[in-house]
Amino acid sequence: MPGNSQRKGAIRKDKKGATVGSGGQRRKQLKGRGPTPKATEREKHPAARRARTAAKRAGSKPRSASGRGGRAHKGGAEYVVGRNSVLECLASGVPATALYVAERIDGDDRVTEAVRLANKMSLPLLEAPRPELDRIADGLPHQGLVLQVPPYEYANADDLPARSGKGDPLIVALDHITDPRNLGAIVRSAAAFRAHGVVIPERRAAGMTAAAWKTASGAASRVPVAQVTNLSRQLVAYKKAGLFVVGLDADAEQGIDEVDADLPMCLVVGAEGPGLSRLVKDTCDVIAKIPISAETESLNASVAAGIALNSIASRR
Repeated sequence: MPGNSQRKGAIRKDKKGATVGSGGQRRKQLKGRGPTPKATEREKHPAARRARTAAKRAGSKPRSASGRGGRAHKGGAEYVVGRNSVLECLASGVPATALYVAERIDGDDRVTEAVRLANKMSLPLLEAPRPELDRIADGLPHQGLVLQVPPYEYANADDLPARSGKGDPLIVALDHITDPRNLGAIVRSAAAFRAHGVVIPERRAAGMTAAAWKTASGAASRVPVAQVTNLSRQLVAYKKAGLFVVGLDADAEQGIDEVDADLPMCLVVGAEGPGLSRLVKDTCDVIAKIPISAETESLNASVAAGIALNSIASRR
């Protein structure tokens, strides 16, 4: 019968042999697969591994109280992992919403104590299979215990001066303190010397994670912490509200003990090493130093904040 069946290659000669026609397979092979993903987006590429390592060092993933665990989810919750870290957080009164315990866990004194503290705090105890804990912990060694910590509720920076009541407000502003333990220690000093709040920037700075809360040893529940998008702009707002902005810098000419302590004040503490950034330094009304011996290059940021706050509080 005449028709397309007479065309060369239209009829297969055998069941598995090659045919003349391609059946459109070559056109499919030539079809584009979209743009090539960036090297950092390819999971096994060295650039992607370097990016993940840099992100961890920069603190994009919150760590546990011991510095070896913890993970932030998109919803803002933090997960502290590991038996020692979980136990330290529970013993320090870090607010939590649930304790995950692995199924058929090999218990020891730490597990027993963690469960006891969780029951005392009326925390939900959730038994989970180890693969689920591996997923929550993002591959970090959890040892069968994971503590869920809710996101910290930051205060409004503009509301902090009003907490002084009839007295002169004392606010502590931190210029890119990246270590959460330093942040927690400064919050603890702020509570000890009757400061009315702490202000931190949103970017390139430590936040109120479980590690910071633990170091504060409960002071975080008494001293509010505010987070601002632009620290220099907030300092300008404080100056307009009548606060005297004092920056700490080792190269200043006058000492912190020479500053009038009875003024409404915002004390600005810079990071150890780089100190105050240029914009923040230019915004300050005065720059003061903590007199130390010439052999000592600088003080830890939390130590410097504690000494300065003690100097101000003792003269008020």
